[in-house]
Amino acid sequence: MESRTITVFSNKGGVGKTFISVNLATALSLAGRRVLLIDLDFQAGQDMARMLTLTPRHCLVDLLSEVEKNEDPEIIKNFVISHECGLDFLPAVQNTRQIGYISPDNIKPFLKKAKQVYDFIIIDAGKAFSEVLITVIDYSNLVFLVATPDVLAVYQIKWAAEVLQSLHYPAKMVKIILNRSESRGGVAWQEVRTALAREIFAHIPSDGRAVGMSLNRGVPCVIDNPKSKVSEAFEKMVHDLDKDEVFVKSADIERVRTTDSLPRPGQFWEKFGISQGGAQEQDVSAGTTVTAEDEVIVLKKKIHEKLVQRLHLEDMTPQSLSDPKQAQGIKNQAEKIVSNLLIEEKGGLISSHEERIRLVKDIINEALGLGPLEDFLADPEVTDIMANSKDEIYVEKNGKLFLTNRNFVSEEQMRAIIDRIIAPLGRRVDESVPMVDARLPDGSRINAIIPPLSLNGPMITIRKFGVERLDVNDLLERYHSLSPAMHDFLNACVLGRKNIIVSGGTGAGKTTLLNVISQFIPDNERIITIEDAAELRLKKSHWGRLESRPMNVEGKGAIAIRDLFINTLRMRPDRIIIGECRGPEVLDMLQAMNTGHDGSLTTLHANSTHDALVRMSSMILLSGIELPVRAINEMVSTAIDVVVHIARFSDGSRKITGITEVAGLDDLFQVVLKDIFIFEHKGMDSEGKILGDFVPTGYIPECYTDLVQRGIKLDKRIFTK
Repeated sequence: MESRTITVFSNKGGVGKTFISVNLATALSLAGRRVLLIDLDFQAGQDMARMLTLTPRHCLVDLLSEVEKNEDPEIIKNFVISHECGLDFLPAVQNTRQIGYISPDNIKPFLKKAKQVYDFIIIDAGKAFSEVLITVIDYSNLVFLVATPDVLAVYQIKWAAEVLQSLHYPAKMVKIILNRSESRGGVAWQEVRTALAREIFAHIPSDGRAVGMSLNRGVPCVIDNPKSKVSEAFEKMVHDLDKDEVFVKSADIERVRTTDSLPRPGQFWEKFGISQGGAQEQDVSAGTTVTAEDEVIVLKKKIHEKLVQRLHLEDMTPQSLSDPKQAQGIKNQAEKIVSNLLIEEKGGLISSHEERIRLVKDIINEALGLGPLEDFLADPEVTDIMANSKDEIYVEKNGKLFLTNRNFVSEEQMRAIIDRIIAPLGRRVDESVPMVDARLPDGSRINAIIPPLSLNGPMITIRKFGVERLDVNDLLERYHSLSPAMHDFLNACVLGRKNIIVSGGTGAGKTTLLNVISQFIPDNERIITIEDAAELRLKKSHWGRLESRPMNVEGKGAIAIRDLFINTLRMRPDRIIIGECRGPEVLDMLQAMNTGHDGSLTTLHANSTHDALVRMSSMILLSGIELPVRAINEMVSTAIDVVVHIARFSDGSRKITGITEVAGLDDLFQVVLKDIFIFEHKGMDSEGKILGDFVPTGYIPECYTDLVQRGIKLDKRIFTK
């Protein structure tokens, strides 16, 4: 006979939980079963021992250390005390000081060994949820929730059942025992069943005389008064517990990852979904990874397919999932279905609530959400997510790239997730349009590309839109991205309506810096921003936002940044901010700056402040408008005042590496650039942190006089080298 563990629990005191545990264990023992009764109710004192008239010399705490040392499961027999009916009894503790010695980790090996010795393990689990209790339930085959027919007890048990459901224990595993079911003045058992929405497994009738006498004598009721209705109810329970279908089998899912016996470097971090070390430092020789069709992947595929059929997910529209209330209802329904499907497919309960919750969450996310991307989108430390294929997902944390151990079930799932993201936005991606750029509701930017353009299957890149809005104090004190002198100068330039370009590489922090610099703009000025994907978040009240639009499925209706810029000039802006210049709109912006729209800001991809202006000239030449280089240089020199360059270093930090003034043209009509502040890189410390200082070059910018004349206070000493 396979061993079965039954946990008896009630979060309300006085319902007879301990009485039921003792008499159930006694009845099973009298029926010839090998039974271990465990008192895990830390708050009940020695109630269970008194009901059995036993004086135990040992407790579970004494046994736990021996279980780890001794492989023989019969070691348990040396610590239990036997009752005359044949059951073995073991209290968890003998005094309150021992409670802290029982943990989820050390109780697992004990439960595994006990299953090798006994046919039934009955555990009185106490009245409060804890990590130890959850671990015990993980290794149980059946959970009895004990209630009495009164309103308070019913509501308490309903809450306990909901907690167990939220932990994804299958409904089949949790059953109700109604104690004192025929008591006068109590709620009818039919109403209790309706309120709990569960079948009642056993009715223990109310018999105060028989129960009271057995408690006073310290003898289980099934022995003291075997002809009573209470004893007959327990005998019926023993008969019902002979049926295999009553129990849920416990089963482990082996998480196969490597063929090596020793853990791989960084394996500790993989428990949290992150491989330690940069993407360039992955040691492929440190173990052969077994990822193809392992047991977990196969299980998830099977359950996902059945969930699609039972929920009719193929018939659901993106609009139904975009409605928060409707989506939550669908998710709750799906969680119940998946919890039950785990039993059907696995043939038993997965004996780890962490693993079970993870599996349910993964399957729900894959069916209704964004699959393995959900956790990374919810992680505030992750700034970028890059899925190169179904088996390779990188994330950026604190400026560094990490290879995660998460993956998609299949390429079809990746395509489904891409469609789920872009469908509510009125976009599509297929063989005729294999690339798409879109913005998520929270402002995050997504790029997706599919075969035949991507050779290894679909690729997804998400630039997350940070929840936290940084201000200049964050850049100064938390991230040390600039110096106080740089701050004072940039503040003065914005107040003095100087035209500023922020340059930098991909992911360097250009948009973040632009957001911070825009905070210097006075509140009484009207700001219009133009972007490809709306990322700017200005802390200003008078702010108009414009976003370009790609062509529709018919290849029409595209509105470019250049079109929006021309329209902006008719909107009476005090300041124009372009999220990023990357095309012909550069020429329009320069013309606007030269015709009275000063104080404008934009960003540009470039490697330095000097390269920024070279790239700007190149974009003008590529715009299709034939202009001589001299005219372009004259336009740039009169329109642009200051270029600020920000860079991301190898340690993940972002720093302003240069602030440069455009100081006119030289005799050869070339743009003259003068560095005002620079970052002197001095190497790295032992922890890989970048060392260096922000220093002025000694050059006093030509715009200094104009700033002072405008009444802006700016200490000239900040430029002193």
